[in-house]
Amino acid sequence: MSPTVTNQRNEVSFVAQENETILDAALRNNRIYPYGCRSGICGACKSELVRGKVDYGEYEEFALSDLEREQGKVLLCQAVPLGDIVIDTEEVMTGTRIQIKMLPCRVRKLTRLAGDVMQLYLALPKTQSFNFIPGQYIDIVLKNGLRRSFSIANLPAQVAEAGIELHIRNVPDGHFTPRVFDAMNERDLLRFEGPFGTYFLQSEENRPMIMIAGGTGFSPIKGLFQQAMEKNPNHDVHLFWGARDEQDLYMDALVRKWQSAYPNLKYTPVLSESSSADWTGATGFVHETVCNAYDTFADHDVYASGPPVMIDSVRNSLGEKGMKSDRFFFDSFDYALPA
Repeated sequence: MSPTVTNQRNEVSFVAQENETILDAALRNNRIYPYGCRSGICGACKSELVRGKVDYGEYEEFALSDLEREQGKVLLCQAVPLGDIVIDTEEVMTGTRIQIKMLPCRVRKLTRLAGDVMQLYLALPKTQSFNFIPGQYIDIVLKNGLRRSFSIANLPAQVAEAGIELHIRNVPDGHFTPRVFDAMNERDLLRFEGPFGTYFLQSEENRPMIMIAGGTGFSPIKGLFQQAMEKNPNHDVHLFWGARDEQDLYMDALVRKWQSAYPNLKYTPVLSESSSADWTGATGFVHETVCNAYDTFADHDVYASGPPVMIDSVRNSLGEKGMKSDRFFFDSFDYALPA
């Protein structure tokens, strides 16, 4: 008999298929719980197992420690029910507006933004609709079944004309990105599934926002910022962008154009490996620059996207200066990991 999963937070139940994770079963039943990488890495889907047994699956220890597991925590993206279970977790949205689809697409445009960053636009079939929330991501599904996840950088209203915008960093010896840089052409056919993720705008207009991007973590930040400005062009936003050197600030000119258009946008680029004598901006780790910029973060909503080490550093350093855990929204990713 297929196991039943019950969320005691709202007393909603659904059935999981054999060997199906709690998260996959929830998504299939249009229940959206907090999650990010779906790989047992980011820890965004960490929830409480109230009753029942699960196969905990594979995950990184920093996403779920032994102590947390003893305390009854599980990662929804990895845990497989071994019978009827009860969990306790927040439900973000019902999923009625967002439908996860597997769709074909064609490469519409390729633009090299930096030596190792490509802007890729994917055109959808005219007969297909695709809706998403800015900040979400899609999986490119390769012929061998492997998946590569990329955040969507533009807004839903822009997709019909421009296509889905992705920012792709080249990973040497990767399964997909070398093809993007060396062999991909316009009109090439690809396949993707999505949208995924619960990293989206959740701020009230009177709460100032801090947005932190690490490298190509700027991609979802771009969508979030544009959506925020559509809602309120006067929203207070401070954008920090951490990169290795100047070329990695691959859309710096766009952000500075935003500064001219939106009076309450502050922008602080941070370089960790700049060798240019002309650079007069911030240097070092981006989380340290953010932390030093404010006495307290108690009144801010913080959005961060980048590699796990950056996300953890932001969480710890800003948390020590008052950032509320429920006002920290993040997209933690690592390059070339299968979803």
